[in-house]
Amino acid sequence: MIRVLVVDDDRHLLTALRITLQAHGYSVDTASDGRAALTAASRNPPGLVVLDLGLPDIDGAAVLRDLRRWTSVPVLVLSARHGSADKVDALDAGADDYITKPFGLEEFLARLRALLRRVPEAGEPSTVSTAEFTVDLGQRLVTRNGEAVRLTPTEWSILELLVSNPGKLITQQQILATVWGPAYQKEANYLRVYMAQLRRKLEPDTGNPRHLLTEVGIGYRFRP
Repeated sequence: MIRVLVVDDDRHLLTALRITLQAHGYSVDTASDGRAALTAASRNPPGLVVLDLGLPDIDGAAVLRDLRRWTSVPVLVLSARHGSADKVDALDAGADDYITKPFGLEEFLARLRALLRRVPEAGEPSTVSTAEFTVDLGQRLVTRNGEAVRLTPTEWSILELLVSNPGKLITQQQILATVWGPAYQKEANYLRVYMAQLRRKLEPDTGNPRHLLTEVGIGYRFRP
């Protein structure tokens, strides 16, 4: 069952889209503002996002840019803004498609299906390899020089998030919300401790890491 995150501050539309999507076999999460959307996306990564641009706290384009820093999930933007410049801005920010309000539900569902057809079908669990270590995401196994590396559940959760998004910057807040929950989004010291532990276990030179990279003041990036 594909999880869809629907983000809109119109409660009536939010309810209508949730009911429609569930009736067509989707699992649905909803959010009525940008911050709630980012938290929901980090805690329960969706297979597709439906995003309104006119949100009360953060502009939808800013939410989209934040999402694109750590996920390539398909995003269908829906908005009352009809100008071509607004559409171009949304697409440049990382939207995959754009539909203007009001819209028909059949067209909406067709656009969702079209976006999902572009997503590669899931195959065998992937394995991510570097010169120093290998991560088997399916078996939740890390090896280094042919020997298994013992990771705590928290260490594994952080590593899994990073290696599943190679080359992408994952913010401190996204990692903290995903691994510990939204109440810990300001506890960057937690993250620094666990990243240091991961580097000690996986990097040949912890003072000059090759794969678990820090973007100072922003977050972390995995480089294969």
